[in-house]
Amino acid sequence: MINAIVLIHTEAHTIPETAQAVADVPGVAEVYSCAGDIDLIAILRVRTHEEISHVVTERITKVPGVKSTNTQIAFKMYARSDVEAGFSLGE
Repeated sequence: MINAIVLIHTEAHTIPETAQAVADVPGVAEVYSCAGDIDLIAILRVRTHEEISHVVTERITKVPGVKSTNTQIAFKMYARSDVEAGFSLGE
């Protein structure tokens, strides 16, 4: 499974509706509204890089309210439990 993070700028008055519409796109696992420079963050979970391209360029960018996107592809996930397990080896 390939994970991607899509940073989304929206029209300010449409954030809730835009977030729900993005969340309804197949391949989008989660959508977060944010404070700061980015309005929404969408987490994609897909099988191929081509699917990332399709989900972002053919689906998300066409959602009403989306002004622009910036996509980051994740290589590896780290979690607190992974880090703590690494330090507990050999105990």
